[in-house]
Amino acid sequence: MDAALDVALQGPRGANPLVGAVVVGPDGRHLVTGYHRGAGTAHAEADAIATAISAGIDLHGATMVVTLEPCNHVGRTGPCAQAIIDAGITGVVYAVDDPHDPAAGGAATLRDAGVSVRSGLAAERAFERNRRWFQAVEAKRPFVTLHIAQTLDSRIAAEDGTSQWISCPESLADNHAIRRRIDAILVGTQTVMVDNPRLTARDANGEASGQQPLRAVMGLRDVPADAAVRGDDGKILHLPTRDPHEALAQLFAAGARHVMVEGGSRILSAFLSAGLVDELIVYLAPTLLGSGTPALNGLGIGTLAEAQRWEWDAASGGAVQQLGKDLRLHLLPEYAAGPQETIQPPSAAQSTSTDSLPARSAAGTAMGGY
Repeated sequence: MDAALDVALQGPRGANPLVGAVVVGPDGRHLVTGYHRGAGTAHAEADAIATAISAGIDLHGATMVVTLEPCNHVGRTGPCAQAIIDAGITGVVYAVDDPHDPAAGGAATLRDAGVSVRSGLAAERAFERNRRWFQAVEAKRPFVTLHIAQTLDSRIAAEDGTSQWISCPESLADNHAIRRRIDAILVGTQTVMVDNPRLTARDANGEASGQQPLRAVMGLRDVPADAAVRGDDGKILHLPTRDPHEALAQLFAAGARHVMVEGGSRILSAFLSAGLVDELIVYLAPTLLGSGTPALNGLGIGTLAEAQRWEWDAASGGAVQQLGKDLRLHLLPEYAAGPQETIQPPSAAQSTSTDSLPARSAAGTAMGGY
């Protein structure tokens, strides 16, 4: 399970959880590992099985150890429970239940097929790997990535409003890679008026590439008819609100399960103040402006004791990377029980039992699942 939890971190955060799997032979030897590489790709279990097939490894009689209950539904990929049965694997040990009801039930399917199933191993650690994803499922809202491209002195634009380009080409390419795997990208109407962005996923030549996110604009003002964000494919949604909760509710209703918030400063601050940011990615350019537009426009914090605390995230490429001249910082909100923390980790008793696991929430039924 330690190895499965480690390999899970190689995947990206987003609409689906981080999941890792290790298949162990009857002699206890690790045979293959697998992990989930993002929405629409093979799940960790299927990835491990495919690796074994490719290497000519027979999995009959083996045991799969996986960080989340194997799924039981046909979505963009097939059901992992059936793939495990077909591979001849006779034992499954998993950490936590899948909270997404359409995907859940894999454990029952495995047991019905004669597979030995145990659950709860390292449940608390597995839960922590995906704590914010579980929270988004419970709240019936998209997983939120907040992106900031800023200078060393935390400016996102110069005094005259110019901002293209604070980030180096390598950072821009990384950002566009994220755009290709999210469901929606969100900015405020002020950003549309000032920067006139396209909000598309593009290659190094500036051409549209891969999957394109829904382009969402949040604010009470109308989006100009000639705004670049309108594009020509109809993938734009105006959210006539200043409330981040309402904006996410509308995006969820539109089918978005992973949203990246890109600005401007008032929108970034609003989402952070509301506790709705699940993942923070900062591209830090070695540049000083001294004045200009700050990245954040106040978080309602009056004393150090009220400060938001963040922790480095090893998933999705690591906590700190150098991209060209920039640094890419990757963080998660530090855990602190409060109004935003509606799901709690399993108890120690749950974590050590063989057939117990954190309660599945009915709130997960609307979530596009793993």
